[in-house]
Amino acid sequence: MVSRGEAVRSASGRVCKGESLRLLPRDALVKTGPVDHADWNYRPFLSLVQRARFSIVRSLIGAKRFRRVLEIGYGSGVFLPELATVCDQLYGVDVHGKAREVSEVLERHNVKARLVSASAELIPFWTSTFDCVVAVSALEFVPDLDAVCLEIKRVLEPKGSFITVTPGHSPLLDWGLKVFTGEDAERDFGNRRERVIPTVRRHFGVRRETRFPALLGRAINLYRGFELCVDGSSHTDEA
Repeated sequence: MVSRGEAVRSASGRVCKGESLRLLPRDALVKTGPVDHADWNYRPFLSLVQRARFSIVRSLIGAKRFRRVLEIGYGSGVFLPELATVCDQLYGVDVHGKAREVSEVLERHNVKARLVSASAELIPFWTSTFDCVVAVSALEFVPDLDAVCLEIKRVLEPKGSFITVTPGHSPLLDWGLKVFTGEDAERDFGNRRERVIPTVRRHFGVRRETRFPALLGRAINLYRGFELCVDGSSHTDEA
């Protein structure tokens, strides 16, 4: 268990810059599991789609700065250098067992983060520890999303922000994923993608919502991003 007073400083280091994002370099990525595709951020075409998720998060954060940020499902830590630029203390939780390896990679790139291996259904931090929680393409993998939402509400400060990005569901998009990557969306997600948005809306209020691509987002919905709040009062703005 980590106390609220534990100091974890964030600093900038040698990271790849692309689309104004600070990401770990491709050769520094630790493969943490079969659905960890952080290398897609450096592949032709796929990189545009992959990095769009991170750009959505940054657009929802805007100019805000946080004391403590928690990323749920940090994977290889590819996005943590960018999150380090918007907070004083950086944390991460993921089910894989490579927290130490990822932490060491981040340290070599001058990014300090307190990473733990744990389930998002049982987040090992004190109540009201974080003023921002981030989950990028992570919620569609968890078996008990209601439990995860309750845990996020517990560790989030009352006025804090929960920022999440989740993929759309379309047979055409699933076909494209299969063609370009060989991955099977139905195998990886089942029907969990369709449950993410209704579930988070049931637990949180919506401050802002955005879509990618912005101009075709309602017809071709690759990703939807949300800034959510604990109080449950929705006043949605399109970012």
